[in-house]
Amino acid sequence: MPIHHDDPAALRQACRSGAFDRPTAGHAPGRVQANLTIVPQADAFDFLLFCQRNPQACPIVEVLAPGAREVRAAPGSDIATDLPGYRVHRRGECVEERADVAALWRPDLVSFLTGCSFSFESALERAGIPLRHVRQQRNVAMFRTSQACVPAGRFAGELVVSMRPIRSRDIARVSEICARFPQAHGAPVHVGHPHALGIADIARPDYGDAVDILDDEVPVFWACGVTTQWVVQRSGLPFCITHAPGKMFVTDLMG
Repeated sequence: MPIHHDDPAALRQACRSGAFDRPTAGHAPGRVQANLTIVPQADAFDFLLFCQRNPQACPIVEVLAPGAREVRAAPGSDIATDLPGYRVHRRGECVEERADVAALWRPDLVSFLTGCSFSFESALERAGIPLRHVRQQRNVAMFRTSQACVPAGRFAGELVVSMRPIRSRDIARVSEICARFPQAHGAPVHVGHPHALGIADIARPDYGDAVDILDDEVPVFWACGVTTQWVVQRSGLPFCITHAPGKMFVTDLMG
């Protein structure tokens, strides 16, 4: 049985040691989880502007100084080692996944932590709203859409959304709960019709794992922090590091 981590510091240490390499959904309940995007300082202003122009997809949790690796919201942490997985992008292509990126670190790298919908999942579970990917210990399903983000400098691309099957009777309650978490993407952006978002096949996510949608459920979509990864690819950025989808940085902040 895989170990479940309630303590965020213990989870980060398990990532650092290589003992934990799975998606972080369902772990450290109540703590703010964050997407990670690391860009050279020369591109940092435009990326910051992109996040500010697209706050539902990219709500900023923290921005580190150039070269810094300790996150203020997680004392003693190391941004280069304390995630379960990283992706390295060169010229817009994901060229490798790594357990840590310490060997690639440079003094000009600026780390952006942006909000993640995993942060509100414990609130939904406490309200009696089951989340299938959490129960099945899978990664959440994520899809690229046809909805354009507001561009900034070289950064442009389409919104990525996460999808959770929700019982029809729970949709209003889910929207109400999630709206309390603006730093974790807030309320859903769409309910019920994947084709309206440009999603051709709900059974084939672009990222994460497919889950069944039962007869009394509808697909509910939230803005997703993987938007930043897609935008980095679309921009052709020469060098960038991101989290691997579903494998977040877990802070000590309470959501």
